[in-house]
Amino acid sequence: MPMNTLPDARTALPPDDDLRAILHNEVHARPTARIRLPALVVYVAVLNDGVRREDEWAHLKRLPGQDGLRLADLSSSFLRIRLGNCTLKWERHSEFTRYSIVQALPEGAGLDAPESPALDTLAVDADWLRAIPGRTVAAIKLAMVIGDISNAPATARLGQQWLGGRSVVASIMGTYGHSIAVTAFRLRDSGFEHMLVIAPASTTETRAGRISQRLLELETYRLMALRGLPAAKSLAPVLGEAEAALADITARLENKQATDQELLDTLVALAAKVERATAVHQYRFSATQAYHAIVGQRIAELREKPISGTQGIGEFMQRRLTPAIATVAATAQRLAALSQRIERTSGLLRTRVDIATETQNQQLLAQLTRGQELQLRLQSTVEGLSIAAISYYVMSLLYYGAKAAKVAGVPVNPDLFAGAMIPLVLWAVWTTTQRIHKRLHAEQEH
Repeated sequence: MPMNTLPDARTALPPDDDLRAILHNEVHARPTARIRLPALVVYVAVLNDGVRREDEWAHLKRLPGQDGLRLADLSSSFLRIRLGNCTLKWERHSEFTRYSIVQALPEGAGLDAPESPALDTLAVDADWLRAIPGRTVAAIKLAMVIGDISNAPATARLGQQWLGGRSVVASIMGTYGHSIAVTAFRLRDSGFEHMLVIAPASTTETRAGRISQRLLELETYRLMALRGLPAAKSLAPVLGEAEAALADITARLENKQATDQELLDTLVALAAKVERATAVHQYRFSATQAYHAIVGQRIAELREKPISGTQGIGEFMQRRLTPAIATVAATAQRLAALSQRIERTSGLLRTRVDIATETQNQQLLAQLTRGQELQLRLQSTVEGLSIAAISYYVMSLLYYGAKAAKVAGVPVNPDLFAGAMIPLVLWAVWTTTQRIHKRLHAEQEH
């Protein structure tokens, strides 16, 4: 059977989902930089709350030769710009924007040269760097130099001297030890942190790019994760007061020391206070957990091995970061538990109010029942009087009729006739009244 040939292979597929291309290309949205050693990466991450993409576009256009940059070029939230002898990478995330400038180190810069001259030179104008829209959350100068890593402890000591002789943390990175990272995790007077990566001359550009990306992201996400800590600390006294207030409300509810309305007003005010705190801080606490998870992933990706006599990056990070994250998690759990306790107390108060309401309803029904009984008695009395009154009027009519008949010549005694008709009239009026009652009851049942 001959095989059909299609002029266009795409016609062999159903129509694409609207998001197919976007989702498929997401893995290529932020490609790893290619870095040739030795190099310097000047990295700045700023919070972009209130900063529009148009503002960042206008700032990027201020770079030399970028007058033709279009806003559409920033639509993918990633942009790489070639600026003479350096490369600038722009990345916009949900809460922050990253600017990475990769430039060559000055001639002669290496482990045997001082640190400061190698890191002081910037390939972009300092005023442009200072005017980046947003508030700085991380600023790092990462130097990547060529060196011998066969003797890791000696190389780490050289890195320590290169960074100014302060205490540092260092690790051998990679399963087979492709580089050594050294840092002090300290802010310098310039506002930057300094990091150092020492790698052999055979290190490929893609590997150097991955090393720099992991280290820079590790520090950025660490700082973003810690943004929940000040909120957790500020919330601690508020939660203490709210818990004490809830305990007081529960005690007053148990001992019946206040009216339901007073307890309800106090409880509603407390619930509103707690819900406001939840609305303000819940996103920050959730973001802290998400960023901390990414930090753990980046530490795992380093596949670091310890250097004798030096604390590793992952160990340092976890020991210093874990207590802060635990504080944030405990505060978030405490806030959620307080909200649940308020809900349970509210349920208890509602139960008490419902019971009181039911008691009042029963009393009201009892009063209505007694009123209906009195009404029935009164109605029976009125009906008896009504039967007598109606019978009286009927008897009057019959009496006058008999008198008229006597005047007309009929031999009848009106008095005797009226007296004889009394039982019959009473029976007839009573029977008619009972029939009317039965008819009304039947209509009510239907």
